[in-house]
Amino acid sequence: MSLFGIIASIIDGVLVGSVYGLAAMGLTLIWGVMDVVNLTHGSMIVAGMFALYLLTSVLGITPYATLLPVLVGGFLVGLALYWIAVHRMIGRAPLMSLLSTFSVNLVLIGLGTAVWGTVLFNVPVSFPGVTWQRYTFPGTHLLAAALTAVIAACLYVFLYRTRLGKAIRAVAGNRQAAELMGIPTTRVLALAFALGVALAGVSGMLIATLFPFTLLSGDAYQLKSFVVIVLGGLGNPTGALLGGIALGLLEGLVTPFIPVSWTLVIEFALFVTVLIAFPRGVFALRRS
Repeated sequence: MSLFGIIASIIDGVLVGSVYGLAAMGLTLIWGVMDVVNLTHGSMIVAGMFALYLLTSVLGITPYATLLPVLVGGFLVGLALYWIAVHRMIGRAPLMSLLSTFSVNLVLIGLGTAVWGTVLFNVPVSFPGVTWQRYTFPGTHLLAAALTAVIAACLYVFLYRTRLGKAIRAVAGNRQAAELMGIPTTRVLALAFALGVALAGVSGMLIATLFPFTLLSGDAYQLKSFVVIVLGGLGNPTGALLGGIALGLLEGLVTPFIPVSWTLVIEFALFVTVLIAFPRGVFALRRS
């Protein structure tokens, strides 16, 4: 492949990687606020994919108009999941919340498989691309990256410029002190969890505009999210976005030279390397 082709592949990888970062932002937000590893994350990504499919095929809604319904629906589902699987586990050993969310994840996968099976789904999305020299960047990739940037900016404004956002950061920093200041920490925890689930759902909806998917696709994207948050630092949403872009950059760099099946091997080799060399995360280290 020519140098031009490699550069184009890297740029496209960065565009897709930004969506990986959005998915990981939901996971790392939940960890940062309540020290809970949400193993329903992959199922919520798939829920966003199927929400896009159902809203477009059944109700005839245009694909990108589903973003707001998916965001609101994901938030409500997140509230339900918090009270069902997480609330009673707050303050207990981390393994308890991990097993609780893992159990719910298995139930969701089982129900989904019984209804839809594991066949491949695809949502046809048409959006004009941008041509550079001989390479055309898909419009869906460009728009997904742009929407990710907008959502990330909105999340930043929410966390740092609103009372609710400041309450979430206060609870993340010191829950006991936040309670002494009169912050309703239980409600804040529920809000943070629901927001994290909503972000996962929206990322799934955007991923479904890029690639075909099955009911089991969430596992791969959940694993990518773990790689991303290790790169960005646990509990650091901004680092998660940067980590997602870095992961996309890596995929764009290696894809022209090796079979796609080796990509996950390289990503998890990176995962182990970063855990050993930079346990706080590469981008968290740069921030300190």
